[in-house]
Amino acid sequence: MKNLLFIIASCLSIVAHAQMVEKAQKGPFLLTNATIHTITNGLVEGDVLIEGDRIKQIGKNLSSDQATIIDCTGKHIYPGMIDGGTKLGLSEISAVSLTNDYNELGDFTPHMEALTAVNPNSVNIPVTRTNGVTTVLTKPSGGLFPGRAALIDLFGYTPQSMYAGFKGQILQYPSTGRRGRWDRRKDDEIKKDAEKAQKKLNDFWNKCKTYAAIDSASAANGGSIEQYNPQLQAMTNVLRNEEKLMIRVNKKEDILSAIKFINEQSIDAVLVGVVEGWRVADSLVKYNIPVITGPILALPSRDSDRYDAAYTNAGKLHKAGVLVAIQTNENENVRNLPFNAAFAANYGMGVDAAMEAITINAAKIFGLEDELGSIEEGKRANLFVSDGDPFETKTQISHLFIAGFKIPMENRHTLLNDEFLERFPSNH
Repeated sequence: MKNLLFIIASCLSIVAHAQMVEKAQKGPFLLTNATIHTITNGLVEGDVLIEGDRIKQIGKNLSSDQATIIDCTGKHIYPGMIDGGTKLGLSEISAVSLTNDYNELGDFTPHMEALTAVNPNSVNIPVTRTNGVTTVLTKPSGGLFPGRAALIDLFGYTPQSMYAGFKGQILQYPSTGRRGRWDRRKDDEIKKDAEKAQKKLNDFWNKCKTYAAIDSASAANGGSIEQYNPQLQAMTNVLRNEEKLMIRVNKKEDILSAIKFINEQSIDAVLVGVVEGWRVADSLVKYNIPVITGPILALPSRDSDRYDAAYTNAGKLHKAGVLVAIQTNENENVRNLPFNAAFAANYGMGVDAAMEAITINAAKIFGLEDELGSIEEGKRANLFVSDGDPFETKTQISHLFIAGFKIPMENRHTLLNDEFLERFPSNH
């Protein structure tokens, strides 16, 4: 028995050693002699001092007695990229249902919190962050109101320690179009389903408004609502404009309907997906509604559209004057965010605007422009050091920082590469 336990322990030790990842390091750090892409204040040649979780100072010939000095000569410093919509941490392998925890039963589950389901030990997280993506919105999906999305930094041992400061309710807006190329419903069936979904939305919304009014009246009288309802309670902050409503909508007619809904209800909202946003860009500008669009690496939504409809959408929205951020809407491949942005850049958006779409624009939409999205003194130290343009696949990232911690450039892919790059000869 003792021998068996010893063998098991030895095997576990070998496995643990093979999967062991270097620990994050705490600063301060002084990054010297770099080209700094501040995003908001142009290019700066010089140094960046990181203390605690903040960018303490930016300038030339900086010094610090305690800081670990990292020479960045010939290299570039960028703010950490922000993905405006993912399932990262909620789904490990999309094709294996047991690894997915982003979809609850029922059409109305706004009280469900994506943050509570985040797996900090997901192998997809290190794979994503070593490509320069430091922050993502992770979101539920399913019914009309699937729950509350949460913005997370991609470092931490608990979901709460990863929380980056934003939560928003998701609304899957009723669609009048087909659900995909596999949808074989007749036109009259699509119309009936859309009308039914719209009625369910309106009925639930009216219940939420009534509940919020009762809750406010009870609070004004020093009491609390007698018949507590977690579903309706979760919507009160949206109705009071204390929380953003994230409306997922894609088809032109549905986007226009969603804009009308936003204006009639006077709510703080952002449109997500917006595949056909380019068709109604003037309406989005008129009503000053921001957009999180993507994935950019996608097929056209209509057979009659040009091959590059998805590639050009973000650029057309940006040129019209819409505040645009980009999402991958992925779980395993969130690491491809910079390449989604690269396609947007190449198909009309331009490099600078595309970089803003995955940094400062996303931060603005989430109300965190004073914390994230650019390299400025006092902001959270989410940044990376690279040897070139992160939109280029050949670019290598050498250093990564999240909330001031120097994150190891290791992940499942690098571990496998190290394991199999130089194998011992074998006859088996």
